[in-house]
Amino acid sequence: MEFDNAFDVPLPPAEAWTWLLDIERIATCLPGAELTEVVDAQTYKGRVGVRLGPVALSFVGQAKLEAVDDAARRARMRATGADSKGRGSTSALIDFALEPLGDGGTTRVNIHSNVTLTGSVAQYGRGSGMIQSVAAQLIGQFGECLRGRITEAGAAAAPAAVPGAPTEAAATPGGAASGAVGQADRAARGTTAAPAKPISGFSLLLRALLASLRNLFGGKKP
Repeated sequence: MEFDNAFDVPLPPAEAWTWLLDIERIATCLPGAELTEVVDAQTYKGRVGVRLGPVALSFVGQAKLEAVDDAARRARMRATGADSKGRGSTSALIDFALEPLGDGGTTRVNIHSNVTLTGSVAQYGRGSGMIQSVAAQLIGQFGECLRGRITEAGAAAAPAAVPGAPTEAAATPGGAASGAVGQADRAARGTTAAPAKPISGFSLLLRALLASLRNLFGGKKP
């Protein structure tokens, strides 16, 4: 199944591109995901936990960046994963491209996904409209988290100056790397973040079902 999503970030395209290619930095923004190994600059291993009612699924797999075009700010990610209890697998080709909005200070990230499910987990993909709604919710949460990280990093990197007071970079051995900027970068990379919790798939599917019903009946008068 194929579908499209998008989210905006408060950065010009060049800066947004740098953030999005820093997988270690943004991995903890994906709900339910945990980065377990960095194979190389393009290849990453991890797991994603999803709870659907009483059933807990844990997909373990790999994601690899392909066809990265820095000039056009486009890239493709190939991801594969298998449920740890053998109930099925998933594979996906995810293309994303950046475009400037307004005066160029904001960037829209356009995402095209082609997802294949196999095994017993494929039953969750029977209603492609519902799966698209769930994907939209997850990407929305990811975008919201990323915007928060960007805002926090920007605020910490530019602290308000106090007349007559020494800067933290000057007062602390090691300079800014051990001060606010270093703290912001560590926070943004998620090095002190709590382990990711499984996605509440039941509530996501319920919201997706309600959204599908609204789309179906929203234009009809009682």
